[in-house]
Amino acid sequence: MDFSASTLLPLLGYGFALGWSVAWPPGPINAEIVRRGLARGFWSGYGLCLGACTGDAGWAVVVALGAGVLFTDPTTRLVMGIASALLLILLAYVFLRGAWHGLNLWRTSATPKAPARFESGRAGYFLGLTMALTSPWNIAFWLAVIGRPETSQLGLAASFVVASAVIVGAAVWGLLLSGAVVILRMKFASAAWEVCAKGFTGLLMLYFAARSIARIVGG
Repeated sequence: MDFSASTLLPLLGYGFALGWSVAWPPGPINAEIVRRGLARGFWSGYGLCLGACTGDAGWAVVVALGAGVLFTDPTTRLVMGIASALLLILLAYVFLRGAWHGLNLWRTSATPKAPARFESGRAGYFLGLTMALTSPWNIAFWLAVIGRPETSQLGLAASFVVASAVIVGAAVWGLLLSGAVVILRMKFASAAWEVCAKGFTGLLMLYFAARSIARIVGG
């Protein structure tokens, strides 16, 4: 069954609302967007959002074409879950170490080092892409969205319309979040602020990693 022009707007509205609703709750990607935006500005944070949206687009295509079931195998999901948790732990280490070094510089009034490549917009894009691709729960999300009877019965084109709207919704949320963080940075930017942002984000990443491990253990 093919969808018509009369069903296009409802599909777009449904997808956009869904993308917005799943993008705004606190999570590792939002936490890193905020930290990067506070530390290096708009494109450092929004680049990560665009990378995550690209990863989601990849999963959406895979699921829409019917290959998503290949990644529902328990072993595959376990491997991806472990990879995701390890990535979060690695990020936590990087951020906490950065907070510690920043604290030492702040105390000694030493000259801060030049921004690392890790903080660039390009690095943020690939980090967001990696975080999205290694998350096994992204597969479950897209299976639920595209496998929804109201969508799947309308055919492949309708699935791509919904998926595109979901991604646009998430990207718009990331745009607003990154912009708000930049405004916040302009008002409160300081060495102490960056140390606090790195330290808090590192602790958040440890929390998200622990929650991922709990999900893996709990099945």
